[in-house]
Amino acid sequence: MAAPPARADADPSPTSPPTARDTPGRQAEKSETACEDRSNAESLDRLLPPVGTGRSPRKRTTSQCKSEPPLLRTSKRTIYTAGRPPWYNEHGTQSKEAFAIGLGGGSASGKTTVARMIIEALDVPWVVLLSMDSFYKLLHSLPHQVLTEQQQEQAAHNNFNFDHPDAFDFDLIISTLKKLKQGKSVKVPIYDFTTHSRKKDWKTLYGANVIIFEGIMAFADKTLLELLDMKIFVDTDSDIRLVRRLRRDISERGRDIEGVIKQYNKFVKPSFDQYIQPTMRLADIVVPRGSGNTVAIDLIVQHVHSQLEERKLRWDMAALASAHQCHPLPRTLSVLKSTPQVRGMHTIIRDKETSRDEFIFYSKRLMRLLIEHALSFLPFQDCVVQTPQGQDYAGKCYAGKQITGVSILRAGETMEPALRAVCKDVRIGTILIQTNQLTGEPELHYLRLPKDISDDHVILMDCTVSTGAAAMMAVRVLLDHDVPEDKIFLLSLLMAEMGVHSVAYAFPRVRIITTAVDKRVNDLFRIIPGIGNFGDRYFGTDAVPDGSDEEEVAYTG
Repeated sequence: MAAPPARADADPSPTSPPTARDTPGRQAEKSETACEDRSNAESLDRLLPPVGTGRSPRKRTTSQCKSEPPLLRTSKRTIYTAGRPPWYNEHGTQSKEAFAIGLGGGSASGKTTVARMIIEALDVPWVVLLSMDSFYKLLHSLPHQVLTEQQQEQAAHNNFNFDHPDAFDFDLIISTLKKLKQGKSVKVPIYDFTTHSRKKDWKTLYGANVIIFEGIMAFADKTLLELLDMKIFVDTDSDIRLVRRLRRDISERGRDIEGVIKQYNKFVKPSFDQYIQPTMRLADIVVPRGSGNTVAIDLIVQHVHSQLEERKLRWDMAALASAHQCHPLPRTLSVLKSTPQVRGMHTIIRDKETSRDEFIFYSKRLMRLLIEHALSFLPFQDCVVQTPQGQDYAGKCYAGKQITGVSILRAGETMEPALRAVCKDVRIGTILIQTNQLTGEPELHYLRLPKDISDDHVILMDCTVSTGAAAMMAVRVLLDHDVPEDKIFLLSLLMAEMGVHSVAYAFPRVRIITTAVDKRVNDLFRIIPGIGNFGDRYFGTDAVPDGSDEEEVAYTG
């Protein structure tokens, strides 16, 4: 069986610098050739139809360094490409999957440009843009190598076919897209067009409101088609696509015109005619002229908006609160014993006249007691050690693999020093969840978790929990990273009964640990009598006008 082909637009090996064997005349000849190629590239620009002013040139969307921030910049604004959509009901489960759009079409047809125009016009906060360019097949004998040495040599001389369905790892594409639709995190390989191989680093993407998957073979697999809620084929004239390839490969990849045309005629055009163009009949919408067809893009955006509206979920916090009024507190809740010392410290931090220094001091004391109490619920096993006197001592030792702390920013990070003080070498992660002031829904804006967290016992920290919306979202994020529910410990200095019931109802195996539980919340879902804005009082920042804690609740109804 023939070796698997791959895409025809992969980068060749970079041009070597002049060596000792290069004579001055030969170097001058190379220089003249390079200048001629640049001139040809400039002349090709004039053959392309205008696609709007001020638009940035096409850039690859997934083959990027993992250190780049999770965002996509458009001409008007910034789109976050990592985040948690707020589609979770009171049970903690996702109500509906994300909306997946497939963008197919020939090489250089303008798929990525159309995708960016759709993203910009949609004006939704969370979008994932996934490209087939990251999913070339690997040789089983080499973990990161896509091509053999012979195939590498063929690719460098434009003699290898990259435009073929067998070039892509559809199993990996399908599993990745399934996880993204479920809102889970995925690791996407990073492809190096220079070496025709995958880099050792992977890029992490997270589920979003909308997933746009683009590639020349986007419609070439039946299972993949079933995952796409909307299929768009970008139909651009073959002459324009050829001119774009010539311009790109000459100006960006250092190739000559003869090599580009040879590759196009031998591989790109036949593959388009055989494998890509026939998939146009599978598309829901065909966009002639690509990014120049603004009418078609407007219709696409209207349809996606209607689908997203159906997927919206708004929690009725008042109804949720009343539903739990007569229920006893759950057995998964553990409240620190209310000794005179604990009661006295609560008196100090609840007093609005308490100075910031005293507030911080007594809050830290409570945090230390809370974490010490929480550690008693970790699994321990019998063990025997020998004392300095040579005697055996039958004791206990931690039976888990590791302990990881995860703070819900910003107030939750104030508990990190106390955790570090009692847990040696503890790992720390952070989650930032904020309320969308327009929709009132919780949204994940930032996520940093340690690697291989799934085997750890996780201490999830937030200073106050009123409705439980932010805590539920944070727990859901940990579950999506394969942390078992019974290994999650939610710690808070103060909780409202409503928040306790909400978290326990959604996640009955999560251990909830606090120093106090207040019975009521006010009309703005603030804890009564409460502590106030914990973050403002601790960090010395200006309080919000009503004196309440915006960080206590990630949902304002």
